[in-house]
Amino acid sequence: MKTQDSDAVKAGVERTSSRILEILDVKGKVTDTGAMASHCSDHDSDEKVYRARHPWSIYRAPFADMQKGMDRLRAELPEDGWKIVRDGVDGSRAKSPQIVAESEEGDFAVDVRLHRASKAGNAPDLLEVTVESACYRSK
Repeated sequence: MKTQDSDAVKAGVERTSSRILEILDVKGKVTDTGAMASHCSDHDSDEKVYRARHPWSIYRAPFADMQKGMDRLRAELPEDGWKIVRDGVDGSRAKSPQIVAESEEGDFAVDVRLHRASKAGNAPDLLEVTVESACYRSK
Protein backbone atom coordinates (compact mmCIF):
# COMPACT_ATOMS: atom_id res chain seq x y z
CA MET A 1 0.00 0.00 0.00
CA LYS A 2 1.29 3.41 -0.97
CA THR A 3 2.02 6.10 1.60
CA GLN A 4 0.67 9.36 0.23
CA ASP A 5 -0.27 12.88 1.21
CA SER A 6 -4.04 13.02 1.76
CA ASP A 7 -4.43 16.40 0.02
CA ALA A 8 -2.57 15.08 -3.04
CA VAL A 9 -4.83 12.01 -3.21
CA LYS A 10 -7.97 14.16 -2.92
CA ALA A 11 -6.66 16.43 -5.69
CA GLY A 12 -6.06 13.36 -7.87
CA VAL A 13 -9.61 12.15 -7.26
CA GLU A 14 -10.97 15.58 -8.22
CA ARG A 15 -8.86 15.64 -11.42
CA THR A 16 -10.18 12.18 -12.26
CA SER A 17 -13.75 13.40 -11.63
CA SER A 18 -13.15 16.32 -14.00
CA ARG A 19 -11.98 13.90 -16.70
CA ILE A 20 -15.10 11.73 -16.20
CA LEU A 21 -17.25 14.86 -16.54
CA GLU A 22 -15.44 15.73 -19.81
CA ILE A 23 -16.09 12.25 -21.21
CA LEU A 24 -19.76 12.31 -20.18
CA ASP A 25 -20.17 15.67 -21.94
CA VAL A 26 -23.67 16.20 -20.53
CA LYS A 27 -24.89 19.78 -20.23
CA GLY A 28 -26.80 20.17 -16.99
CA LYS A 29 -26.34 21.24 -13.39
CA VAL A 30 -23.49 19.56 -11.52
CA THR A 31 -23.50 19.27 -7.74
CA ASP A 32 -20.60 21.16 -6.22
CA THR A 33 -18.87 18.88 -3.75
CA GLY A 34 -15.22 18.22 -3.09
CA ALA A 35 -13.33 15.03 -2.44
CA MET A 36 -13.20 13.81 1.13
CA ALA A 37 -11.09 11.21 2.89
CA SER A 38 -12.50 8.47 5.09
CA HIS A 39 -11.06 5.38 6.73
CA CYS A 40 -10.78 2.29 4.57
CA SER A 41 -13.29 -0.23 5.89
CA ASP A 42 -10.77 -3.10 5.51
CA HIS A 43 -8.52 -1.59 8.19
CA ASP A 44 -8.82 -0.74 11.88
CA SER A 45 -9.84 2.85 12.51
CA ASP A 46 -6.67 3.45 14.55
CA GLU A 47 -4.57 2.78 11.45
CA LYS A 48 -3.97 5.77 9.22
CA VAL A 49 -5.40 4.07 6.13
CA TYR A 50 -7.80 6.14 4.06
CA ARG A 51 -9.63 6.32 0.76
CA ALA A 52 -10.59 9.59 -0.94
CA ARG A 53 -14.11 9.76 -2.41
CA HIS A 54 -15.72 12.35 -4.63
CA PRO A 55 -19.47 11.86 -5.09
CA TRP A 56 -21.29 14.21 -7.46
CA SER A 57 -24.26 14.25 -9.80
CA ILE A 58 -25.55 15.82 -13.00
CA TYR A 59 -29.21 16.87 -13.06
CA ARG A 60 -31.48 19.20 -15.06
CA ALA A 61 -30.36 17.56 -18.28
CA PRO A 62 -32.47 15.58 -20.76
CA PHE A 63 -32.53 11.86 -19.91
CA ALA A 64 -31.54 11.00 -23.51
CA ASP A 65 -28.40 13.18 -23.15
CA MET A 66 -27.49 11.32 -19.96
CA GLN A 67 -27.93 7.99 -21.75
CA LYS A 68 -25.59 9.22 -24.51
CA GLY A 69 -23.10 10.21 -21.79
CA MET A 70 -23.17 6.64 -20.47
CA ASP A 71 -22.56 5.39 -24.02
CA ARG A 72 -19.55 7.73 -24.32
CA LEU A 73 -18.17 6.30 -21.07
CA ARG A 74 -18.47 2.76 -22.45
CA ALA A 75 -16.58 3.76 -25.58
CA GLU A 76 -13.98 6.15 -24.16
CA LEU A 77 -13.04 4.82 -20.72
CA PRO A 78 -11.04 1.88 -22.15
CA GLU A 79 -9.28 4.27 -24.55
CA ASP A 80 -8.47 6.51 -21.58
CA GLY A 81 -6.76 3.79 -19.53
CA TRP A 82 -9.74 2.30 -17.68
CA LYS A 83 -11.04 -1.25 -17.43
CA ILE A 84 -14.83 -1.57 -17.22
CA VAL A 85 -15.50 -4.20 -14.55
CA ARG A 86 -19.30 -3.90 -14.48
CA ASP A 87 -21.75 -2.71 -17.10
CA GLY A 88 -25.36 -3.55 -16.41
CA VAL A 89 -27.96 -2.59 -13.83
CA ASP A 90 -27.45 -1.87 -10.15
CA GLY A 91 -29.13 -3.77 -7.32
CA SER A 92 -31.84 -1.19 -6.72
CA ARG A 93 -35.53 -1.83 -7.28
CA ALA A 94 -35.38 0.62 -10.19
CA LYS A 95 -32.61 -1.45 -11.86
CA SER A 96 -30.70 1.71 -12.80
CA PRO A 97 -28.01 1.38 -15.49
CA GLN A 98 -24.55 1.23 -13.89
CA ILE A 99 -20.95 1.33 -15.12
CA VAL A 100 -18.07 0.56 -12.74
CA ALA A 101 -14.50 0.97 -13.97
CA GLU A 102 -10.99 0.86 -12.53
CA SER A 103 -7.95 2.76 -13.76
CA GLU A 104 -5.19 0.62 -15.27
CA GLU A 105 -2.82 1.48 -12.42
CA GLY A 106 -5.49 0.62 -9.86
CA ASP A 107 -5.26 4.06 -8.26
CA PHE A 108 -8.88 5.05 -8.95
CA ALA A 109 -12.33 3.57 -9.48
CA VAL A 110 -15.52 5.16 -10.78
CA ASP A 111 -19.15 4.13 -10.27
CA VAL A 112 -21.71 5.82 -12.54
CA ARG A 113 -25.48 5.24 -12.28
CA LEU A 114 -28.30 6.67 -14.35
CA HIS A 115 -31.53 7.25 -12.42
CA ARG A 116 -34.92 8.02 -13.97
CA ALA A 117 -37.04 10.71 -12.36
CA SER A 118 -39.22 9.43 -9.55
CA LYS A 119 -42.43 10.88 -8.19
CA ALA A 120 -41.62 9.26 -4.86
CA GLY A 121 -39.44 11.84 -3.18
CA ASN A 122 -39.78 14.15 -6.18
CA ALA A 123 -36.37 13.02 -7.54
CA PRO A 124 -35.25 14.31 -10.96
CA ASP A 125 -33.47 12.40 -13.72
CA LEU A 126 -29.95 12.07 -12.35
CA LEU A 127 -26.53 10.86 -13.39
CA GLU A 128 -24.81 9.84 -10.13
CA VAL A 129 -21.00 9.58 -10.15
CA THR A 130 -18.61 8.47 -7.42
CA VAL A 131 -14.86 8.53 -7.99
CA GLU A 132 -12.66 7.03 -5.31
CA SER A 133 -9.01 6.31 -4.73
CA ALA A 134 -7.45 3.05 -3.72
CA CYS A 135 -6.69 2.77 0.00
CA TYR A 136 -3.53 4.57 1.01
CA ARG A 137 -1.51 5.09 4.16
CA SER A 138 -1.48 8.74 5.22
CA LYS A 139 1.86 10.56 5.61
